[in-house]
Amino acid sequence: QVQLVESGGGLVHAGESLRLSCAFSGFTFSSYVMSWYRQAPGKERELVAAFTLSGSANYADSVKDRFTITRDNAKNTVYLQMNSLRPEDTAVYYCKAFGPVSRRTFWGQGTQVTVSS
Repeated sequence: QVQLVESGGGLVHAGESLRLSCAFSGFTFSSYVMSWYRQAPGKERELVAAFTLSGSANYADSVKDRFTITRDNAKNTVYLQMNSLRPEDTAVYYCKAFGPVSRRTFWGQGTQVTVSS
C-alpha cells in the first residue's frame, strides 16, 4: 500500500512563497507518476501540476510560471515550489500517486495553504 504524507502548508501573505513536500512510502517511488491537486472551499478538486509518463511537467494555466513540481527519487519525495502566491491559491493541496502498471491511484491527506491579501 502506498502512503503519501504532505507537509509545508501554512499561512502566508500575497507575493510570498511556500514549498510543499510529499513523502512517498510503500512501493517503488520512481515507478509512480506524481502530481499535485488542490481543492478550495466550495469548489471541485483541480489539477495544479503533474508529471507525465515521459517525465515532463504540466501545469494549470493559473499557476504556470509561478509553481514548479520536482521530484527527488533518492528521497522518495515530490515537491511543489509555489512562488508569488495569490489569495486565490488558498486551498487544501493534495499529493497523488498513480501507478501506470497497477492503474491504482493513491492520495495524501492534504495540507492547507492560506494566502492572505
